[in-house]
Amino acid sequence: MFDRLSAYAPQALAVLRIVAALLFLLHGTQKIFGFPPSEMSPSLFSLFGLAGIIEIIAGLMILAGFFTRPAAFVASGQMAVAYWMVHAPGSLYPTNNGGDAAILFCFVFLYIVFAGPGAWSVNKK
Repeated sequence: MFDRLSAYAPQALAVLRIVAALLFLLHGTQKIFGFPPSEMSPSLFSLFGLAGIIEIIAGLMILAGFFTRPAAFVASGQMAVAYWMVHAPGSLYPTNNGGDAAILFCFVFLYIVFAGPGAWSVNKK
């Protein structure tokens, strides 16, 4: 039964890519545009502002499947840096420091670097 599911792997990968990109994009729009509303409003010329810009640009690229692997590589690296700079100093445990999402984003994007965009991408061959 599960062998038949393998035929849908490219579509499942695309769904993972699109959903992860949309969530990542929301983190960027929250930092840069204040949407969805948040108490965070970093300066554009700060590390958080740079993170927001990367989240918006890489998020849109990953969402569209446009230069997906390089964009996912940058996004994965940003999430690794975010975890160790922002979350880990509070506590090493992700459940205590709020870094669960950063770790998940890091490894989902790292997987996309190796797996590619899947179906429904701008750069589909």
